Amino acid sequence: MFVYADHAATTKMRPAALKAYTDAAEAVYGNPSSLHSSGQRAKELLTSCRERIAACLGADAREIFFTSGGSESDNQAIRSAAYAGLKKGKTKLVSTAIEHHAVLHTLEKLQKEGFEVVLLPVTAEGIVRVEDVEGAIDEKTALVSVMLANNEIGTIQPVSEIGKICRARGVLFHTDAVQAVGHIPVDVKEIGCDYLALSAHKFCGPKGVGALYVRRGAPIFPLIEGGAQESGKRAGTEDVPAIAGMATALEASVADMGATSALLKRLQDKLIDGLLRIPHCALNGDRNRRLPSNTSFCFEGIEGESLLLLLDDMGICASSGSACTSGSLDPSHVLLAIGRVHDVAHGSLRISLGEENTEADVDYLLQCIPEVVSHLRNMSPVWRDLLAGKRQFIL
Repeated sequence: MFVYADHAATTKMRPAALKAYTDAAEAVYGNPSSLHSSGQRAKELLTSCRERIAACLGADAREIFFTSGGSESDNQAIRSAAYAGLKKGKTKLVSTAIEHHAVLHTLEKLQKEGFEVVLLPVTAEGIVRVEDVEGAIDEKTALVSVMLANNEIGTIQPVSEIGKICRARGVLFHTDAVQAVGHIPVDVKEIGCDYLALSAHKFCGPKGVGALYVRRGAPIFPLIEGGAQESGKRAGTEDVPAIAGMATALEASVADMGATSALLKRLQDKLIDGLLRIPHCALNGDRNRRLPSNTSFCFEGIEGESLLLLLDDMGICASSGSACTSGSLDPSHVLLAIGRVHDVAHGSLRISLGEENTEADVDYLLQCIPEVVSHLRNMSPVWRDLLAGKRQFIL
């Protein structure tokens, strides 16, 4: 049996999105910046896709800028807000300890340039406290950046409350919504954000394409120079076929969201209840305030990499956390931030389901995961020490 349970890493393209992509690649291949008829057809399709994506987010089409994906969108938003703040003498950037590395690494670079970076802690359930965000804002704050939903443990952050505070204090607000868009309702006006990042391959669209929402009036500077595309804010010929696939995938995901969420929540509840029967394990993140697709666990006494490889041999594709750091031997910064110690954080498993997953898939997961965990523990000298009382159980 084969079970793909790594949708937080990437998704399979929807048939409709793939058709939109191939149709555009075959028939609308002109450069949208060209004045001839072929170029103008591409420009018309680009304009239509911008309007369709904006409608899905409650935005205006003029507020949507196409990028290569979430990482670029995050980089451009954060740098734009930081440099705009610098002109006003504002050099403080506020974020959280559980952000995606596209945010954290950008903040690290800016810190080396002289900006003050404050990374707020989160609760043991993986949620930032609104009062902590409010308390961190002062007259020097240029930007607050808090993700909408965490990519590793799936927790949904109180972004609407944070947006209201930022607006009242005159501080720019960015949210990395890469894991959320297409999976839970996202309305930029309800959130009150100035910037929002999304990536098509997280909601069954093509890889290598995304978008950045920029509220009208918010500062936006180009990361890439060389042309006047995207209103002069992102140089480079737009990938019209990929953008067509992204718009189609997003519309379909939003249209199907209610039914898909209900299915995934039912499967998630069954999965969590089943995995909690394994001794000395723990669910990572709040049980209820989370994406319906994302389930993250830690299992004491094993290594997550071994767990993944053995599950792969059984036809199960999952992950230990973010796909962007899968080559790292360090424990997840997200799991450390919610209080998991190193030894426990190393034994993590992220299962992220999609709309094509079934109850039979979950039954297979619940058959294989306990079996593999038991097998690895029986081989582990650490587990033997725990059973013998030479070490103390943590979970």
